[in-house]
Amino acid sequence: MLETNTILEELTAIVGPANLRAAAREDAVCGVAPQFIVEPQTEQHLAAVLSRVSAAGIAAIPRGGGTKLDWGNPPKRAGIILSTARLNHIVEHAWADLTVTVEAGCTLHSLQSTLAKRGQRLAFDGLWPERATIGGALSTNDSGSLRLRFGALRDLIIGVTLALPDGTLASSGGKVVKNVAGYDLPKLAAGAFGTLGVITRAVFRLHPLCRTTRTVTFTSASWGDMQQKLHAIQDSKLAHSGFQIRGHSGGPPHADLLFEATESGLAAQTELLQKLLLSESRGSSIPPSIFVDSSPQIWQARQNLFSTRQKESVIARFSVLPSDLAKAMRWLDPFHSSSHANWQAVVQATGIGFLRLDADPSELPAQIFALREQFERAAGSLVLLRRPESLGSLDAWGNPGDALPLMRAVKLRLDPQSTLNPGRFVGGI
Repeated sequence: MLETNTILEELTAIVGPANLRAAAREDAVCGVAPQFIVEPQTEQHLAAVLSRVSAAGIAAIPRGGGTKLDWGNPPKRAGIILSTARLNHIVEHAWADLTVTVEAGCTLHSLQSTLAKRGQRLAFDGLWPERATIGGALSTNDSGSLRLRFGALRDLIIGVTLALPDGTLASSGGKVVKNVAGYDLPKLAAGAFGTLGVITRAVFRLHPLCRTTRTVTFTSASWGDMQQKLHAIQDSKLAHSGFQIRGHSGGPPHADLLFEATESGLAAQTELLQKLLLSESRGSSIPPSIFVDSSPQIWQARQNLFSTRQKESVIARFSVLPSDLAKAMRWLDPFHSSSHANWQAVVQATGIGFLRLDADPSELPAQIFALREQFERAAGSLVLLRRPESLGSLDAWGNPGDALPLMRAVKLRLDPQSTLNPGRFVGGI
């Protein structure tokens, strides 16, 4: 903890008195209150702060926009919040090379707005783009429906700079797409939850911004029928950019496809999809309802699971083989047995889904344990992103498998004092 004036004086000397303040109630991380908020202006200042607090045995919690600060387990301790709010610049947009270098504190919305002026984009649709930052999205391994065509954010990153707890600024990769220089720090940092180093800047490959898009929505009689249609669409010649399935307890699933093309291309893709769906529905007593040019707001469904959550909701991210999707939805049957329980899900065609469970808090732990066991038995996972304070003792991550010893070894190598986000990640790392 920050007990001495000496440490505070040193941090103030690094960042300036205006950029170090006492933490407020709303700065708590999963119920654990830090003492101070530090906002460095440069990568060098951030590295210097990190080195000083690490040497003093003080825990540091990296924070961008704070949109996912309640994901993961509560930290074992929290001395300071290390904010990247002032590291918010777009360093270089090499538009001719389709790359961009951006600081970690830049919001997704700000980055996309700048890239759009050159007809380009980072092909990534993360949660809360107006507030979420590049560093936070990378650290939490967030990904939306565009992952189906363009890959996750970790597939788009080609370079990264990390501030390590010993004060080192470590860089890997470069500013061109065909680059194999150095150790693959970008892949290591993506999804590490800020436990290995603080991302200070990243370099991404870009894609052209498509001006004409179309969203087509269709319904299915059951999850089994929807899974058959999913396989048929994925095996077809359709060139869709996004594919999500929405469902809830007691109702049929709906699927949304995003097409990006010229006007004639959109018409051809829509016609091909309609023919495919009608062909797959032959013999069915309930043909699918197809809605062309449905609302683009449908793609906010994943985010709406969070914004409409109730006090006793649990929100989880799961992964399952696409071939096991219908079976996974049947695992939610116990939530049908209670009139006070229900669920909502948004599932991407890649098998990654987001699930909201509303039930009696006294029943949730046993139900979550049983549900997680089924996902893990099927080579999947169930990660708790948000849960009520009454369920704060539930482990967020589940079984880490045989990778945990290696993960701990990497953590020990890069952060031997367990300075960064102690206890928040898999296996208490």
